Amino acid sequence: MILACNHISKAFADETVLSDAVFHINEGERAAIVGINGAGKTTLLRIIVGELPADSGEIVTAKGSTIGYLPQQQGYHSDKTIYEELLAVKSDVIEMDEKIRAMEQQMTTLEGAELERVLNQYHKLQTAFEDGEGYTYKSKVLGVINGLGFRGEAMHQCINNLSGGQKTRVALGKLLLSEPDLLLMDEPTNHLDLESVRWLENYLNGYKGSVLVVSHDRFFIDRIAEKIIEIDHGKVITFTGDYTSYSEKKEKLREEMIHRYYNQQQEIKHQEAVIQKLKSFNREKSIRRAESREKMLAKIERVEKPVEYEKSLSLSLTPSVISGNDVLTVTDFAKSFGENHLFDHLSFSIKRGEKVAIIGKNGTGKTTLLKLIQGMIPVDEGSAVTGSHVEIGYYDQEHQMLNDDKTIFEEIQDDYPDLTNTAIRNVLAAFLFTGDDVFKPIHLLSGGEKGRVSLAKLMLSKANFLLLDEPTNHLDITSKEILESAINKYEGTVLYVSHDRYFINRTATRILDLTGHKLLSYSGNYAYYLEKKEMVESRFLTNDDKTIQTSAKKDTKEEGKLDWQEQKKLAAKKRKIENEYQKTEQEIEALETDIANLDEELMRPEYLRLGLTIGQEQPRILMYLLTEDGCSQREIAENCHLDVTTLSRTLDRLAEKGLLERRINPQSRRECQIFLTEEGRKTAAEVCSCFRETEKKMCSGLTEKELEALDAGICRMLGNLTEA
Repeated sequence: MILACNHISKAFADETVLSDAVFHINEGERAAIVGINGAGKTTLLRIIVGELPADSGEIVTAKGSTIGYLPQQQGYHSDKTIYEELLAVKSDVIEMDEKIRAMEQQMTTLEGAELERVLNQYHKLQTAFEDGEGYTYKSKVLGVINGLGFRGEAMHQCINNLSGGQKTRVALGKLLLSEPDLLLMDEPTNHLDLESVRWLENYLNGYKGSVLVVSHDRFFIDRIAEKIIEIDHGKVITFTGDYTSYSEKKEKLREEMIHRYYNQQQEIKHQEAVIQKLKSFNREKSIRRAESREKMLAKIERVEKPVEYEKSLSLSLTPSVISGNDVLTVTDFAKSFGENHLFDHLSFSIKRGEKVAIIGKNGTGKTTLLKLIQGMIPVDEGSAVTGSHVEIGYYDQEHQMLNDDKTIFEEIQDDYPDLTNTAIRNVLAAFLFTGDDVFKPIHLLSGGEKGRVSLAKLMLSKANFLLLDEPTNHLDITSKEILESAINKYEGTVLYVSHDRYFINRTATRILDLTGHKLLSYSGNYAYYLEKKEMVESRFLTNDDKTIQTSAKKDTKEEGKLDWQEQKKLAAKKRKIENEYQKTEQEIEALETDIANLDEELMRPEYLRLGLTIGQEQPRILMYLLTEDGCSQREIAENCHLDVTTLSRTLDRLAEKGLLERRINPQSRRECQIFLTEEGRKTAAEVCSCFRETEKKMCSGLTEKELEALDAGICRMLGNLTEA
């Protein structure tokens, strides 16, 4: 055990933030602290590092252990460059390197006993240098710098010239390179793009020390955490497993608590009624029985009433009219800011009912693209055409659409003058603004509060096409889930920019990846995008007509060599390839659906006989485990092309049927291995037999030539993709 929090309590004025909090972190363990905004997550971290005193309780750390802390905000100043600042973390190793070089020079002039003495010191120092990764420290520093998004010349920027978010990334890099025994991090993904977040996940999963992180990034927590520490109304509850497992356990636990509470209340009311009845008889014997029951009732350990989550967002998005099927058509968009070339010949369309997420690295032009569509900034080339009856609602992550000089109430009242004062108050109450809070000036609001005001205006707009720029920023997990639900129920169309992968996975029906000055389309959620990303990029971005993914500077320089006519030809060729690629993708998707439907129809009776559900992909999972027994849940998800966030439920059902079991991986305490039981092996073997029989049925009556033609058609489609 590296950290123990024993009975920690903390209150500010009359508000109790932490009450008798107890938990511990083991060596090498990775844990996440979750809770709504204001629950006390940051307060707990500050108590652990000694920035805040606890009202009661104690913090115990392992003897000789080191703790590193990353707060949300960084205000430090430095005249050094990013590279110099991070390299300085390895100053002890650099100093040893300099001493070794000096001793090597010194030994050339020494003899006898003095040489022997220096030689012994040299060997000890060299051993310490090797143990301190002396030969790899520079590459490690560069790896962290690149991983955090400071690539190329960016690493030579002066710290004092960086934004607040960039300074936070530098501080994160310094913390990681210092390699403390326990990492404490408060919202480390806030200022990272998706690529950097994925890098951080891999880094932390390979980290030798312990990790305790506060985060609202549920996808990030899912990837790194093996323990969830929840702060709920001052109380701390620990759950083993990742965020998805925690979420399921939390809901089940809450239902059980509600059931126990109301059952006990019913029993108490019954006993009280019996006691009153006995007392009403006014006989000595009856009174004694009543007193006996009262004593028993007093000894009952009362179940606390579960806390009602009355303070949560109430969000309902309803379009005023239904738009036409063609909502948005963007043709040949081009935009540059000076020498910063974002994109050109960018074309795509949005259909009614789609929920489309735009992703990409920081600085690729995602927010700019939304502003171009909205008409907030002029486009260099191209056009954006909206369809019939399209009404746009825009959510700005910087909340520039809000007037800082107005109060919250005035902001709503001025934009919606037909609303009564009571109606305005009711709307604001749904977004947690009650009493005198509605008269707060906009400029005094936090980022989260401004976000709630913007969401309130969006709800009132009745728009049927929503443009959302980082809508989950500054929202706690509960509020994010409410927004997810509202978007999923929304009957209109949504185009949004987000770094929140969990949010994207739950809401997106299509993903547009802005990469290499191009927009690559993926028909599905984030899990599908991860599955297809490498294949699409290798086939689409790497080709002979210079659509290879490279830096903006290189792209601009090479295309600048072409004359105007050649550029037009190149653009037309690119659009043709993109159209052919999308068409082929659709054809393959349609064929896969047809085959799956045929499989389902043909094999349904057999699978039902075995007690399996096709919709939950139970047969596919059993077939995979028959050859890959003992693999992890993540491996099953990747190889069976299933969503890792929902796979757990299917595995639970198979375990309940007695077909598989989970065992702790002896080489990784945070990971479970999935094994078939004897009954599971028998069932899996029958599934394989059913599948073989189905193949025979599907191919019965087909001639050799027909089978060859079918095979040739599939190969040709794959070839088209390869050429694209």
